Amino acid sequence: MTGTQRRAQLLEVSRRLFAEKGFEQTSVEEIAARAEVSKPVVYEHFGGKEGIYAVVVDREVQALTGALTDALEEGGHPKVLVERTALALLSYIEANEDGFRILVRDSPVAQATGTFSSLIGDVATQVEHLLADQFRSQGQDPKTAPIYAQMLVGMVALTGQWWLDARRPAKTQVAAHLVNLAWNGLQGLERRPSLTGMA
Repeated sequence: MTGTQRRAQLLEVSRRLFAEKGFEQTSVEEIAARAEVSKPVVYEHFGGKEGIYAVVVDREVQALTGALTDALEEGGHPKVLVERTALALLSYIEANEDGFRILVRDSPVAQATGTFSSLIGDVATQVEHLLADQFRSQGQDPKTAPIYAQMLVGMVALTGQWWLDARRPAKTQVAAHLVNLAWNGLQGLERRPSLTGMA
């Protein structure tokens, strides 16, 4: 294997182990054994468990950030933005189950940035601006937008964590129910919610 191929292999092996066992329960010895290399090879490429974990987390954060940002940047009606964002998160979970498991776990090497909570905070800030504009246009107080942004993004994120294991109902139904609650509130819940254009 070339150095680049070996590095990619070590990242994939580590990603699976961190998802299965968490940071604390994964050792350099186990990473090396699963990759069928010696421990010094892992140290040579990443400097240790913290180094390889940091790269794995950074890649997952970039992938999820990209998916959520793309959903928000497409523009459109605020309800459609909520739908797209919910679907983007659920689609990321569906395609990157190991990566999402790693992101939602607490880690001793987590920093102020690059954690799931900081990522969700960044998304909430983007949503805050969209909500403030919507609130202004409806004659509501735009100063309350940060509160609603945190609630909305938190609701989607926690539902995503639950759906990671539940996997029922289908992601489009989960997204439709999320949007139903977010858009209509408990008092105005629709009996059979569906996504716009997916009825």
